Amino acid sequence: MKIFYAIQATGNGHISRAMELLPYLQQYGKVDIFLSGANSSLHLDAPIKYRSKGLSLFYTCKGSLDYFSIIKRISPFHIKKEVTALPVEKYDLIINDFECITSLACRQKKAPSIHFGHQASFMSAKTPRPHRQSHTGEWLLKNYAAATQYMGLHFKPYDDFILTPVIKSEIWNARPFNNNHITVYLPSYCDCEIRKFFGKLTSYRFQVFSREVKAETRQGHLTFIPVSKERFNESLIHCTAIVCGAGFETPSEALHLKKKMMVMPIKGQYEQQCNAAALQQLGVKTLPQLSENFHTLFDQWYANAQPVDISFQYDAGQITAMMMRKAAAYL
Repeated sequence: MKIFYAIQATGNGHISRAMELLPYLQQYGKVDIFLSGANSSLHLDAPIKYRSKGLSLFYTCKGSLDYFSIIKRISPFHIKKEVTALPVEKYDLIINDFECITSLACRQKKAPSIHFGHQASFMSAKTPRPHRQSHTGEWLLKNYAAATQYMGLHFKPYDDFILTPVIKSEIWNARPFNNNHITVYLPSYCDCEIRKFFGKLTSYRFQVFSREVKAETRQGHLTFIPVSKERFNESLIHCTAIVCGAGFETPSEALHLKKKMMVMPIKGQYEQQCNAAALQQLGVKTLPQLSENFHTLFDQWYANAQPVDISFQYDAGQITAMMMRKAAAYL
C-alpha cells in the first residue's frame, strides 16, 4: 500500500504526533511524507518526500497571532502551483493532519482522503466551544482540511468518530514524579515577557522552553531551555505543574501524567479558545493572558489546584489500527 501522509508543521504538536504514528503506519505500507509549514521547533526524524512552506501561523511577543506576518507570507500563485503538482492521485491512502494544500489537491483530483487529528474533532457540534463562538474560526476548522472521512482526537470521545489523544511512548510509559520545578511552555510570548511576569514568582523554580535561546541559560529562579523533544519530555515528567498554551498535545500529555496545569490560549487562535473551554470543563485553570496580577493568580492557583482525574484508553498503535480500519471503507 502506498500511503501519503500530510503533516502540518505550524507549531510542534502535529510533528510530535506524526513521529509517534509513523512506525505503526509503516507496518501497513510505504509512507511518503508531505511536510507543510514554516515555524516548527521540532525536527521530523524521517525522510520527507514533499516539502512546502504552506500556510503558517506566526505570533507576536505578547501572546497573540501576528496577522501581518501570516498574510504577507501567503502566495496564492504558489499555492495553486503546489496543489496542481502534488501527486495525491498516485496513492492508495491519503492521511491529512490539518493541511490545506493536500485537501485542495484531493478536491481537484477527486482523490478520497481521511482527515485525522485534533482539528477533525470539530466536525462534531458536541465538542466544547467557548461562550462566544467565531463564525470565521468555525469555518476554518471545518473547511481548511476538508476530506471525505474524518477521525478526530480530543481530551474526551465527545462523538462516535472521536478518539482520545495520541500520547508519545515516552510519556505513555513514564513513571512521573515531582522534582520541585514548574514547566513553562508559552511559545506565543517572548522571553522578555516571560521574565517580566514570572520574575516576580521567586518562591518557585521554572523551566521555560524558549524559541529564542540556543543553549540552556539560568537567570535566578528561571531556566530558559531550547525546545527539544527529549528535554521537554524530561521536564514534563518530573515537574510539579505546567503552565502552557491551550494547544492539544502538551495539555493531553499533562493530563495523562496527572500534572497540575494552567493554560492560556493564544489570542486570536480559535482552536485554542475551544481547547481552553474543554479544559475548563475538566477543571483546568484557564487565563486569557499574562497580566499585571498574574503573580497573585498564580499563587492562588498553585496552592489550590488539583490534577484532573482522567485516563486515556488507547495507545498510538491501537489508534493507528482504528484509523486504518476506518480508512479501509474506501480502499
